Amino acid sequence: MSTRQSKQSKFRDTALASELVTEDQLRQALVKIVQAKGGDPRVSTEVNEKKLAQKLVEMRVISAYQADQLLTGRTKLNLGPYIITDWIGQGGMGQVFKAVHQMLGRESAVKVLPLHKTTPEAIENFRREIRAQAQLDHHNLVRAFDAGEDGNVHYLVVEYVPGTDLRRLVRSKGKLTVQQASNIIKQSAEGLSHAHDCDLIHRDIKPGNILVTPDGVAKLSDLGLAYYLNDASDPRAGKIVGTADYLSPEQIRTPTQITSTSDIYSLGCTLYYAVTGKVPFPGGTPKSKARRHLEETPWHPRRFNEEVSDDFVDLIGDMMEKDPKERIQTAAEVAERLAPWASDDSPLFREDLGDRPRWTPAPFESPDAQDTDPNDEVTEMALNDISDTSQSSLHATINDSSISGQRNKPPPPLSTIGQYKAVGHLDDKLSFSITALLLTSLISISVGILIGFILGFVIAG
Repeated sequence: MSTRQSKQSKFRDTALASELVTEDQLRQALVKIVQAKGGDPRVSTEVNEKKLAQKLVEMRVISAYQADQLLTGRTKLNLGPYIITDWIGQGGMGQVFKAVHQMLGRESAVKVLPLHKTTPEAIENFRREIRAQAQLDHHNLVRAFDAGEDGNVHYLVVEYVPGTDLRRLVRSKGKLTVQQASNIIKQSAEGLSHAHDCDLIHRDIKPGNILVTPDGVAKLSDLGLAYYLNDASDPRAGKIVGTADYLSPEQIRTPTQITSTSDIYSLGCTLYYAVTGKVPFPGGTPKSKARRHLEETPWHPRRFNEEVSDDFVDLIGDMMEKDPKERIQTAAEVAERLAPWASDDSPLFREDLGDRPRWTPAPFESPDAQDTDPNDEVTEMALNDISDTSQSSLHATINDSSISGQRNKPPPPLSTIGQYKAVGHLDDKLSFSITALLLTSLISISVGILIGFILGFVIAG
């Protein structure tokens, strides 16, 4: 058998083993390919495995992402009852995949806690996010649908929101008009008001956590750092938690005594970013940004956007007051004050957004990165240790052999058992850990036996 035939056979076996493709669908795809070449489908003909995969994608039997995974020999493309159809990107606590429920057919986003982060504390934080999101039900908040475990892989299933996030929108299109920004932030404030009514503080309001659909609906997402008022069990108590460009002064000065007005300050910084295209304090390190949030005032918004009126500037200023008592006190009031600038029309045209998902990889560096929002990472540090942190890179390389023609996308994670079943052995790091544990146990037992033998000999003597 030729190498090409062997590969073709291997792809067929993988596709069938995944249970995403049936024998009949494979046969139909082969017939279509042969007929397109003017051949006779009744005669055995070689078909390149990539072309076969592409034809299955064209037939909408599998997605381009699934085709790429099957071509690598991967057969498990599910997490519990959810069939993974695409990789969306990297969230704050782990990877996020697009998926469809096997029975319900509902499209969702599945957030997965990475295996290397499955420490007891990380699992508890992940469960806190699940419980926090499950308490909320508002059309301007990303809804939680489900949660579960697949082996030792923990996942959270949330509403899939097509479109993009506010940060990417501004980075790709430039600063928004006052009307556009007002509409988006007003909707976000309405969702935030619901969360506050449930005694939940978001703690990480920023442009990257506001999703905008092609129809102009804004949804606040990512409650991974959410905090219940008066919750002494929060494992991050006493730490500065949030994103440096949008931290309120009290989150920096007294992180154990924050209130819902902290979210309003962060939302004010987000509104400033939306209408200027700049973070309030561009450049510098998380440490210097924290100091500037405490001591300095940002450039006047009209320096970057002549459209903003004095009343609108006053609104941003009232949201970003350093003293929480002088700040606008409720998210509902923010929405009310934004209403005159926000219209009922969609703030964005469909062609501005397309159908791009929210959690795509970070864009390649651009000349204006330092002037906009270079430090959009979550900061989690002790109060007395506001130190510099390097920005992680999510740059991906182009995969010329992929069906989708997009950047490399990682496969869904496999549980420990799943890893063994897939490749017949465990991950090297895991194997080393298990071997080290067994060796340590064996040495301890041997030493114990030796000590017991010596003590018995001494006593007998």
